[in-house]
Amino acid sequence: MRTSISVTVNGRDRTDQIDPRLLLVHYLRDVLDLTGTHVGCETSLCGACTVLVDGRAVKACTLLAVQADGCEITTIEGLADGDQLHPLQEAFWEEHGLQCGFCTPGMILAAHQLLSDDPDPGEAEIRHALEGNLCRCTGYHNIVRAVRRAAVAMAAAAE
Repeated sequence: MRTSISVTVNGRDRTDQIDPRLLLVHYLRDVLDLTGTHVGCETSLCGACTVLVDGRAVKACTLLAVQADGCEITTIEGLADGDQLHPLQEAFWEEHGLQCGFCTPGMILAAHQLLSDDPDPGEAEIRHALEGNLCRCTGYHNIVRAVRRAAVAMAAAAE
């Protein structure tokens, strides 16, 4: 038995027939071919699958795609404006906030929610907001610097 869902993903409306047991992460990767959303632990511990659902950071391995019916979903592919990187993406590049890159999409989207809620977070707030996203490579120092840099850039752009 298939179920119909209608979602907006990265600004594009989609209607698809899916298995009702399909996880959102697999819908994004396997149906929509948006492979920037990574499958890590599949138990919600690592955060590699983090996407925005109606502007809130959600671990896509814990949500059925049918639960996102009617929602707006943003993946890492949806942050950039054409060839222009989002300030968070640019800051991660400039501050060397990534090494292998596996955790990066989830980190950036979790940071996006943080900066939406608090445009000027301190180091402690950044570390707290990202504690559900694991990185095995960087030690987090450059990630924290990247989020601070993005906060400054986003505030300057808003002026």
